Amino acid sequence: MRLVEAQVCNFKNILDSTTVHIEPTVTAIVGKNESGKTAFLHALYRANPAHSGAKFSVQQHYPAWLEKQHRREGKDLEHSRPVRATFELDPADLASLESRFGQGILTSRQIILEREYSGKQWFTFQSDEKSAVRHILRDVKIPADFNQPATQVATFADVDKLIQALANEGGEHAKTASEMIATAKAKLLGKAADLRKAMLEAVEQLTPRFFYFDEYSALPGTIKIRELLNKKKEDLKEDEATARSLLELAGAESEYLLNADYEVRKRELENVANSLTHDVLTYWTTNPELRVMIDITQKTEQTQQGQQAVLDELRIRLWDDRHLLSLPFDQRSTGFRWFFSFLAAFSEFEHSSKPIIILLDEPGLGLHARAQKDFLRFIEERLSRRCQVVYSTHSPFMVEPDHLERTRLVEDKGRDKGSRITSDVLATDKDTLFPLQGALGYDLAQHLFVAPHSLVVEGTSDYTYFLILSGFLKEKGREGLDDRWSIVPVGGADLVPSFVALLGNHLEVTVILDSRKDGNQRLGKLVDQGILARNRIIAAGEITGAKLADVEDLFEASEYLELFNRAFGTTVGEADLIGSDSIVSQLARHIGSDRFDHGRPADVLLRQRDTFLTSLGGNTLDRFERLFKRINATLGTT
Repeated sequence: MRLVEAQVCNFKNILDSTTVHIEPTVTAIVGKNESGKTAFLHALYRANPAHSGAKFSVQQHYPAWLEKQHRREGKDLEHSRPVRATFELDPADLASLESRFGQGILTSRQIILEREYSGKQWFTFQSDEKSAVRHILRDVKIPADFNQPATQVATFADVDKLIQALANEGGEHAKTASEMIATAKAKLLGKAADLRKAMLEAVEQLTPRFFYFDEYSALPGTIKIRELLNKKKEDLKEDEATARSLLELAGAESEYLLNADYEVRKRELENVANSLTHDVLTYWTTNPELRVMIDITQKTEQTQQGQQAVLDELRIRLWDDRHLLSLPFDQRSTGFRWFFSFLAAFSEFEHSSKPIIILLDEPGLGLHARAQKDFLRFIEERLSRRCQVVYSTHSPFMVEPDHLERTRLVEDKGRDKGSRITSDVLATDKDTLFPLQGALGYDLAQHLFVAPHSLVVEGTSDYTYFLILSGFLKEKGREGLDDRWSIVPVGGADLVPSFVALLGNHLEVTVILDSRKDGNQRLGKLVDQGILARNRIIAAGEITGAKLADVEDLFEASEYLELFNRAFGTTVGEADLIGSDSIVSQLARHIGSDRFDHGRPADVLLRQRDTFLTSLGGNTLDRFERLFKRINATLGTT
């Protein structure tokens, strides 16, 4: 089951988050401090928490400035529902339900979960009782002379009547049929009193739980083993829950941790330490010479009765081969402690069959920028393959420039509106957008000064088209851009020659230009100076066969007009365009402007890629593939 939407209302500073669409793999909640990112994750976590101690509280969580007002208005705050999560059943889950309740038992794959401030959960799903009835009767052969055909049985009340009628009918065949129907019904319902309750129990088992992790979940330096094991899970604090996960990873019972045999205990601790060391170093490139060391010590304490008690304590140290010393866990950097603690906490769920969704609040805040990138890789390569991940951040290094469609922006609109969450970058202030802008700027700088093979394009729209169409072609087994290329949008045709002059002597540079641009003449001078090879200047018209062409002309006219109309809310058709120059020039003339924002149609493609790409015609794909082949052919040429 996959989370597809979430909405939070009247929780902390969120009055109505609006419907937040959740990505199938990773969703990033981006915003300033105190904007409502944590509030959104807290509410979502409490909808169905992995650790049952998390609860809603009107006194602690209801918007303080509205609580008394709403009580005076007679609103029942305890039974209001601050969170609504919409899930969609995957094929395996649907098959599981249908194997028990019958094919077609659900008329929609969507399951809605809401939770009241009182703690009561509400599940909404659409079921078809007739399907369950057909499932009960599917293997039953009713006597031919019986006066009530099975086709007239549509409800469970009808099933009960049929069972009784067959039992009263007499005869061996009728009795057998009655018993078979009663057995099938009992098997379908299990211990539940009716169909609704039986389905509710089954749906609850399939619904993912939310695993929440933040800075307060970090491991303590010392873990009192027996004291922690004796606590109920719902009574554990966040750091204690992480410590409990580590104990369970190490074998929390006497078989290992508290085994009297030192060799058994030590061997198991070394196995756990080696496993964690491997996990840490796979994604912790800041210092690859660390090694985890775990041991158990005994400490004597005075009890309240004046007696002495011996306590078993688990301690973690980190050995550093670089400096030939070890330090206690709580003396390592904040970033490392957070990362290590998360690995320990996640171990409880990683190999479990229980469905979960990970909620990370400001992950890696104490990590260096490079380490944050490592953690993003960890999310992509390891976490998102196990389950969905939703994380909050205000760091530009925790935003993936290649996946801006995964970001949701949080902005506090003030007391009257509260925090709102949106994917529309045009609806947010510049401070909220800063992490996205910073991520793009960092990515651009990396491309410019690190990547040896640079493909220079005029603007971000070209960047978007190349990135998306290249990936789509590769998915179809066709040729896209070589992975060695780094696409560099320079912000306009006039800037292309300057960028090439800056980079051409140091890196391999290929340039894509619109055919009509005057910059070709300046680039020609760079060719004469030996800075740029002539075959590395590629005009869009080479591919389209037109003298005047832009990258947008690689699309069929009807396809680009579809992007344009979706972006600007217009209904421009091919018949409205006049001229033989590029389509963007024709559109600019049609709307009576020198120029329009080329980035907006590209943004539509970025956000609606899955639906739009499948509608592209063969000519468009052929043109992009020819262009990519032409670009790839310049690799290694001088």
